[in-house]
Amino acid sequence: MTTGQALAPLRDRRFRLLFAGRIISTLGSSMAPIAIAFAVLDLSDSAAVLGIVLTARSVPMVVFMLVGGVVADRFSRSAVLQTSHLLSALTQGVVAYLLIAGHAEVWSLVVLEALNGTVVAFTFPALSSVVPAVVDRAVLQQANALLAFSRNGMVVIGPTVATVLVVTVGSGWAIAVDALTWLVAAWCMGRLQVPRLERTETTSMVHDLRVGWGEFVSRTWVWVVVAAFSVMNAIHVGLWSTLGPVIAKDTFGPGPWGWVLSAEAIGLLLMTVVLMRVRLRYPLRAGMLGMLALAFPFFMLGFDPSVLPLVLLSFAGGAGMEVFGIGWSTALQEHIPEAVLSRVFSYDALGSFVAIPVGQVLVGPLAELFGAREVAMGGAVVYALVVASTLASRSVRDLERVQQPTAA
Repeated sequence: MTTGQALAPLRDRRFRLLFAGRIISTLGSSMAPIAIAFAVLDLSDSAAVLGIVLTARSVPMVVFMLVGGVVADRFSRSAVLQTSHLLSALTQGVVAYLLIAGHAEVWSLVVLEALNGTVVAFTFPALSSVVPAVVDRAVLQQANALLAFSRNGMVVIGPTVATVLVVTVGSGWAIAVDALTWLVAAWCMGRLQVPRLERTETTSMVHDLRVGWGEFVSRTWVWVVVAAFSVMNAIHVGLWSTLGPVIAKDTFGPGPWGWVLSAEAIGLLLMTVVLMRVRLRYPLRAGMLGMLALAFPFFMLGFDPSVLPLVLLSFAGGAGMEVFGIGWSTALQEHIPEAVLSRVFSYDALGSFVAIPVGQVLVGPLAELFGAREVAMGGAVVYALVVASTLASRSVRDLERVQQPTAA
């Protein structure tokens, strides 16, 4: 595949706007988790409290995800994205103010993160399903790779910038940058001008959800992968986002933890460049093998939390994770009708995220009972077993790309 073919989606003005908006918003949002984590640890110095704050964001995100999918299939996806981006800017702006002014308390962060999670429930389905509306289907993998490139490029920078701001001027300023980027990205999303899908009849939300559920369960490869990720994401967020900062703070410090996260992002970034040129014939087979690489940094976090091994393993894990991310998005966009795509993405997100609050809440007490490093090693083993069991499904292993004509 030539460079021109790899960059073909950028010829469309609407895709360029989507691409720019993702770059801008991701720079800020990649800084927010680190800033929130260390802000909560400064207030409470407790992994359990940090888990509660993170859970406050995850629960409404899961609860309202299906509603977000229906809304994105009923209305203009560009209008949904503009509104949700503006609300994200508002919630994060209030968090930044409270932290900078010194008025933040744990309960206020819980409330604001819950509001932010609700907004994300409407952002995710629309953002995932808008891609086929702004690019030729023949270049869907390249479009997903370019979007991943924009996301991962900023994620390389974001964690390091966030840790610098946390150490120098405080967590609030990192959140303030996040709020500003959501505001600018909202302008980009408003100019996408993606019309609402044509509807031949007026139906209820319950009917629309039932239709989406039928599309979701009718494909074995969809629900098998989503079921696996309900466990895998709970382990990932519990070990990496909750225990990771705790173990880092007790061993090598918050600064090098930013390097570890940046290494993961670099792996993600470089793999997107590869996948702009290399076509995945079996996207889910390659993707699940890539996810297996994440078990190694999880295990090392508990076995020997040294910076250099974690940086190298995080790089490999990030590369593997990106193979799955691009393969999964492309598979859904090719095999699922566009009229129900947002709803299928919302069921995907609901199933994949539903156990995340469980992981966030349980990991703190488990770490206090058995030890943080022991929990990290045990979670890594369970993670690898879930990946292996998913690959045992033939519907996952043998799903092929849809043959598309070469884009002009």
